[in-house]
Amino acid sequence: MAAYPELQGKVAIITGAGRRGGLGAAIAMRLAAEGAHAVVADLGAAAGPHLPASAIGASSEMQAVVAEINAAGGSALALPCNMLDGAAVEQLVDSTVARLGCVDILVNNAGIGYLMKPIVDMSLEEWDTVLGVNLRGVFAATQAVAKRFAAQAAAGRHGGRIINIASQAAKSGFPHAASYCASKHGLVGLTRVAAIELAPLGVTVNAVCPNHVTTGLGAWQNEYFAKLLGKSVEQYLADMRARIPLGRPGLPGDTAAAVAFLCSEQAQYITGESMNVSGGEEMH
Repeated sequence: MAAYPELQGKVAIITGAGRRGGLGAAIAMRLAAEGAHAVVADLGAAAGPHLPASAIGASSEMQAVVAEINAAGGSALALPCNMLDGAAVEQLVDSTVARLGCVDILVNNAGIGYLMKPIVDMSLEEWDTVLGVNLRGVFAATQAVAKRFAAQAAAGRHGGRIINIASQAAKSGFPHAASYCASKHGLVGLTRVAAIELAPLGVTVNAVCPNHVTTGLGAWQNEYFAKLLGKSVEQYLADMRARIPLGRPGLPGDTAAAVAFLCSEQAQYITGESMNVSGGEEMH
């Protein structure tokens, strides 16, 4: 039984959702389980050295996510989108409306968390790529959907939801993650401004800030930071569990549950917030 029946028939775009086992896929699956139409957006193909095939949702994997959702009785379709291309982001929204008639929910999940280097070693091109996807791309998607929300409100379809997937790194700093932390801190500011500006349309805008989640990207991060600290991956994970009050790292379903709640009518009076989903590790 769906926890939020009011999401039945809603149209939700989830960016960065094309990798099986990832946060975006988990969010798409949860919203589809609630009865929403899930638009699974991802890059679809590698796009240069900073967006390699190993780090993006390829078309075949996007279709696999869609097939899994549909096989479970949900409704989903896949649309490719390069978040570095403003025109492509607008096309994502336009194609969604053309296929499904409207858009009700945007989940800005696409992000780069694998270009980790000390400040002195990171190139400006790498910095720009991380900020381009993690912050500029979120702005472009927010802008495109906000225009659509305004048009829909004028036609009598009032309201909407924007959920930005930030991070514990939106509130704390981590070594070798200057671009990532800067982009996620910036995402909190963008969330607050968008919440103020879009409130007259009945649109709420919130962020979710997970701590570490061992997805495919998370497994790479485990290896990277274990090596940086001179630990085995096993010891690194044991130390992580020890500092989390609830005793475990996050799961994709934890973030997906927070997103579903923020999309529901139960969260209609919550906007401009950045919700920690961290097992108590991040408390401010």
